[in-house]
Amino acid sequence: MLQVLARCGHPTHMDSLVVDASMGAAGDMLLGALLDLGADPAPLATTAEALAIQYESSRVDRNGISATRIEVVDAGAGTPIEGHGPHRTVADVTEIIGNLPLDPVERDTAVAIVTRLGAAEAAIHDTTPEEVVFHEVGADDAVADIVGVLQLLASLGSPEVLVPPLATGSGRREMAHGSYPLPAPAVTEIVAASGLQITGGPVAEELLTPTAAAILAEIGTPIDTVPTMGIDRVGYGAGAREFSSEANVVRIIGGAVGGPLHREQISVLETNVDDVSPEILGGLQQTLSAAGAHDVSIIPLMMKKSRPGHLIKVIAPPTAAGAIAAVLARETGTLGIREQMQVHRSVAARSFTSVALELDDDVHDVVIKESMTADGTPLGASVEFASAAAVAADTDRPTAEVIARALGRYYEDSPALR
Repeated sequence: MLQVLARCGHPTHMDSLVVDASMGAAGDMLLGALLDLGADPAPLATTAEALAIQYESSRVDRNGISATRIEVVDAGAGTPIEGHGPHRTVADVTEIIGNLPLDPVERDTAVAIVTRLGAAEAAIHDTTPEEVVFHEVGADDAVADIVGVLQLLASLGSPEVLVPPLATGSGRREMAHGSYPLPAPAVTEIVAASGLQITGGPVAEELLTPTAAAILAEIGTPIDTVPTMGIDRVGYGAGAREFSSEANVVRIIGGAVGGPLHREQISVLETNVDDVSPEILGGLQQTLSAAGAHDVSIIPLMMKKSRPGHLIKVIAPPTAAGAIAAVLARETGTLGIREQMQVHRSVAARSFTSVALELDDDVHDVVIKESMTADGTPLGASVEFASAAAVAADTDRPTAEVIARALGRYYEDSPALR
């Protein structure tokens, strides 16, 4: 049974996390840091039951830093299972993940992480991902680490994850296929395909595992250094080993990255079509918005064989991406939809008010949308077109005139915004 010895209660939401892996990272260290940060451990119970494992937590000291140490153990024997278990293919591990009781976004992201690992191994051994046989990565503890990290992130509100350069250590390590220089070949392949940055040292040991590299490559955004941010919480996750001169921990810093706008996670879906009628394209705004889309853009472009076509681009909450993709495929008949996950956007806070216009001896209310920074500083205002158009129809006036009058009245009533 997982008993988290955290320093305080569980936060419900964090905007941003910075993963400080200046002493490297492993899957269990990421788990420990997220739990130490205050992530809710409750979702891990279903994963542990499904995999017949237990997440065991303890407080440890690493060179003067108190940190959370997580071990994945066999539920029956109670013994650690790190790196042990049957050799499995990418398809085997994907099937295991598919059978776990996960949110669709968590499941898709976990499969994407395993796919990254498979692609890295395939590149190293000059084979295909389908033929790759995992050794350490195929063990249950690696699956537990991958899925557990995603569940803990979800409990924090799926914040953006920012990743400065990762320490890899140095030297050599004995692996399943022999002795290799560090960083491990799989790590270098994953980093090369992701945009993450690495740095050697600070000790002559392996510090960055392929599993952790793949997790951070899939969920994280590379950055050069810790950004300007307000810090809400800090969590430390401990590795198994102790070094004489360095604290073997991952530090995760939680808070809000500096800036006046709120950052939120989105998915971006795209497809190119050249055989969809204008009527169907015009109706996509309504059908996709009804499915949960934030925004829909349809952009003319030239496609193969010089055929005119359209790029359909949808911004959506990650939880609705699957349903929106299904609607997009059904409505357009497209054969493929691209999806960018773990994308973030900065958005202004919004509110609605109304102004009263006296037109032809009658009073008409026009709705105004206000935008502001996170601390309430006004950014601007705009008239809701549908509201202005309705007043224009009632008064037999141009819509542009109603919009101009409504904005004028709004700023008259709000002297601080002039």
